[in-house]
Amino acid sequence: LIQISSLFVLSCLVLSGRSYTLSVALPGSVMENAQSPELRTYLAGQIARACGVFCVDEVVIFDELREDVKSVEGEFRGIGKKGQGCVQLARILQYLECPQYLRKSFFPKHRDLQFAGLLNPLDSPHHMRIDEEVEFREGVVLNHPSKPGKGSLVNCGMRKEVQIDKLLKAGLRVTVQLNNSQNKEGKLYKGVVVAPHIPRTEGGLYWGYSVRLASCLSAVFSECPYKDGYDLTIGTSERGKNADHVTLPPFKHMLVVFGGLQGLEVSVDADENLNITDPSVLFDLYLNTCPGQGSRTIRTEEAILISLSGLRQKIAAVFPDQSKG
Repeated sequence: LIQISSLFVLSCLVLSGRSYTLSVALPGSVMENAQSPELRTYLAGQIARACGVFCVDEVVIFDELREDVKSVEGEFRGIGKKGQGCVQLARILQYLECPQYLRKSFFPKHRDLQFAGLLNPLDSPHHMRIDEEVEFREGVVLNHPSKPGKGSLVNCGMRKEVQIDKLLKAGLRVTVQLNNSQNKEGKLYKGVVVAPHIPRTEGGLYWGYSVRLASCLSAVFSECPYKDGYDLTIGTSERGKNADHVTLPPFKHMLVVFGGLQGLEVSVDADENLNITDPSVLFDLYLNTCPGQGSRTIRTEEAILISLSGLRQKIAAVFPDQSKG
């Protein structure tokens, strides 16, 4: 077990930071393909695992059923076998991405998470064990008084609290860079707050994914959090071009969009902002990532695994210096 763990850590380290990002978008209606609350939860867990394994930085869940979703805050009606798929999927994805030692701080009991404890953990690099000595950690700002001139105290899942360089509002989730030399005899560890992308861009570590809700397919593009938007967009469909014969161009922010039970055509039809019938015109590339499929349908959670697996080497070819383990 010790040997396997060491190999995992080494495989997550690269020679330099990773500059590009990978985003995935899918409709929350995929949850309607599960027949019970337990299976809905398991489906969300499969999607989370796929995104974690292939180092997805952002997951966008868009609404194609006009459920008018805006956030995952508060209580929602209809949770159970049907309804509110976007919200439930987003909440479970957020829960699984959050390090275990922070979950009590950010996720009160909720019916959406009733079966989430049974899911396979992501076990991502930022899900630290208590005694791991690492440069970066995720933490939550504590509501503890600080001495004058000192920063806030943060719970980073260690045996001691971490004093950061800033006074921040209690309850915030922060990324902390720990000092190289710590006084192990002191009452506190020391660290500084850094932007969440720093472990990726400077340390070359996969640092989990963010979750964004979009009211429709077009909002996936128009509400992009990156300044210049996604510079490479890929749609997936059995009607697309054979992905085996495609080479990716250089990019900074790539988005891969998956359809629901009936494909991206339904998502386009449901979007009042789009006056098109052919989804392919929305994307730089429209790809069939599983040509010659032996089943009439490929489920969305399967399509994510198949597509990201096929794109992995193509991404590595664009960024050879950032893909060495």
